[in-house]
Amino acid sequence: MQGRIKITLIGAGSIVFTRNLLGDIFSYPELADCEIALHDIDEHRLRLAEMVAQRLAGTLGVSPTITASTDRRRALADARFVISTIQVGGYKPATVTDFEIPKKFGLEQTIGDTLGIGGIMRGLRTIPVQLAMLKDMEDVCAPGAIHLNYVNPMAMITWALNQASTRVPTVGLCHSVQHTAHELAHDLGIPAEEIDYRCAGINHMSFYTRFEHKGVDLYPRLRQLYADGKAPAWNQVRYEMLHQLGHFPTESSEHFAEYVPWFIKKGREDLLAKFNIPLDEYPGRCQIFEHAWPYIERELLAPGTQDAKALTAQLEAANIHVMPRNITEAAQLLEGLNSVTRSVEYGGQIIHSMVSGMPRVVYGNVLNHQLIDNLPQGCAVEVPCLVDANGVQPTRVGKLPIQLAALMRTNVNVQELVVAAITEQQREHVYHAAMLDPHTAAVLDLSQIRAMVDELLLAHRAFLPEYLHA
Repeated sequence: MQGRIKITLIGAGSIVFTRNLLGDIFSYPELADCEIALHDIDEHRLRLAEMVAQRLAGTLGVSPTITASTDRRRALADARFVISTIQVGGYKPATVTDFEIPKKFGLEQTIGDTLGIGGIMRGLRTIPVQLAMLKDMEDVCAPGAIHLNYVNPMAMITWALNQASTRVPTVGLCHSVQHTAHELAHDLGIPAEEIDYRCAGINHMSFYTRFEHKGVDLYPRLRQLYADGKAPAWNQVRYEMLHQLGHFPTESSEHFAEYVPWFIKKGREDLLAKFNIPLDEYPGRCQIFEHAWPYIERELLAPGTQDAKALTAQLEAANIHVMPRNITEAAQLLEGLNSVTRSVEYGGQIIHSMVSGMPRVVYGNVLNHQLIDNLPQGCAVEVPCLVDANGVQPTRVGKLPIQLAALMRTNVNVQELVVAAITEQQREHVYHAAMLDPHTAAVLDLSQIRAMVDELLLAHRAFLPEYLHA
């Protein structure tokens, strides 16, 4: 590649991602003088993101060109790499609506961003916006530009965008594979860098088909942890899945609980207690960061004046219903404004490998073209990908254990219907997606599902294309 590399962040106001991704990018000598274009529709958050970028560059002693614009096409012009971290409709009103309306019908959620009724609605809001962005990319980005998507619902978005455009590939990126490997290494008392694994499936429902340490299978030790009652209290759902299905899933227990019909049931508080499932976890997490934002903004304006311990104390005193690690993450964000450590995110690694030619293996979400035999061809799958100067190259996995593929197909059905609702402009497929969603169908009857969908479509009217209006 010749000349300065331009990298555009769409949704740069998502400060956690912006901090992590730019910290990674700036840490590579080959990218230290790149051009960073920040874009967000929220001008205030955009200015904060610009301050974060400048702070990171100063901390690392590098000199990238940093620009910020609310004009998306201007930000995308001549970009070689585009990273998306948007949330259409934001926490308020959209995500609050995704939780509160289903709750009226007796349908509870934990995260609501991947599958379930919350994932369906988020997909309907997000895919049209990203399709328009993809058209802008085709018009103004550099030849050979690639879109690296961090936005959920990952599988639906990856499927819809790659189906719509052959000129600009979208690779969906998540951190659940590498995060879970680190968590399991901690459970076993083994350095994470010594773990060797292979993983495949669909986003947020991939499974480790191999998990080893120096050639020794670690699954017997993980099963023994479960049998001895030593699995972490916050991770009971996934250890139960290991027990039932023989393999460990990649996404967190609070996520996984709402992709299946077995854990969150009306009137079954015993299940919530047994498996330690935190209902409304994502809204609580958003409330935590709402409390943290004043600290973060003051620290950006006056470096060294804010205390992470004071923030932690305030968050604990607020008594917001969240998992303890959510409070820790907010404090770490504040501390991370003054130090840079490379994250486990794949975005910076992919850009560095494509620019430098250094080969790496990452886990990416791509379309299933002869990659996994017993998942539908053309759906979005998460597989190992080789990355080098030739780009992101998915590797063939073959056939997954039959019970894992069968479970994944229950989620793929919902994803396919949401994509069809958008690409075919068929509102009726929204109802079909909700009817076939495993968690929704386990709690509500058909008339309740239709009434709930009607109310949600009406509430989200401002964020939806006209053909989906109730």
